Amino acid sequence: MRYAGRSEIIVVDSLSDQNPLLKQIRRAVSRGALTEDGFAVAEGIHLVEEARAAKCEIRAVIVAESAQTRFANLEGARAVSDKTFRDLASTETPQGVLALVRPRKWQAHELLGPNAMVIALDGIQDPGNAGAIVRAAEAFGATGVVFLKGTVNPYNPKCLRGSAGSAFRVPITTELDFTGLTVYAAMPHADITIGDVDFRGPCAMVIGSESRGVSPDWVAHATGVRIDTAGVESLNAAVAAGILLYEARRQRTR
Repeated sequence: MRYAGRSEIIVVDSLSDQNPLLKQIRRAVSRGALTEDGFAVAEGIHLVEEARAAKCEIRAVIVAESAQTRFANLEGARAVSDKTFRDLASTETPQGVLALVRPRKWQAHELLGPNAMVIALDGIQDPGNAGAIVRAAEAFGATGVVFLKGTVNPYNPKCLRGSAGSAFRVPITTELDFTGLTVYAAMPHADITIGDVDFRGPCAMVIGSESRGVSPDWVAHATGVRIDTAGVESLNAAVAAGILLYEARRQRTR
């Protein structure tokens, strides 16, 4: 297996816990962010394969000693002890392989245009929910995802896992000029239902956190829309995002 990218695979030539590369991984995992030099920690063979398929630069592949046989085909992979690997991983039951992957940097114009359909995350802190929204964004043809201020880092390891690899393909940014987009915000008590909205033009859909909802700034500047429900007042953020995206895609493809 060969990995695309300009940097060579880094050889972990020491099993010491003080190895500088291992220290970088620990810091990135504990902060839920990229390493100091811009690499995401992708855990599990699925994410490693998805990063390779997306032609992302892969700086290092690390496997647990007990998993060396299973991942013997991973070119450049270096082993660390099972204990060290467990200390590196963010999952309770790690698969025994992780990689440092440089995500692509997207430009604003790649999310916009006449067919823009952007989903914006407003204060969503749960990385699993955020990752699932990125996955839904790809599934329903969104042109990009905006992680607004107060939202979890898009390259939090748990967010990456929740996206199931979509985060390596879907345009993601933390800042975007929404000029030219019709902005809708999901609000459980809005007067307008999503079935009464025309999503066919360039638009953005804002999803707030389950605890606080959409922030006041967006309430003031967006058109509130609701998803009709029976028996419950509100939905999980990822479920709500998926329904909005599905409806937008349905309108655009009918």
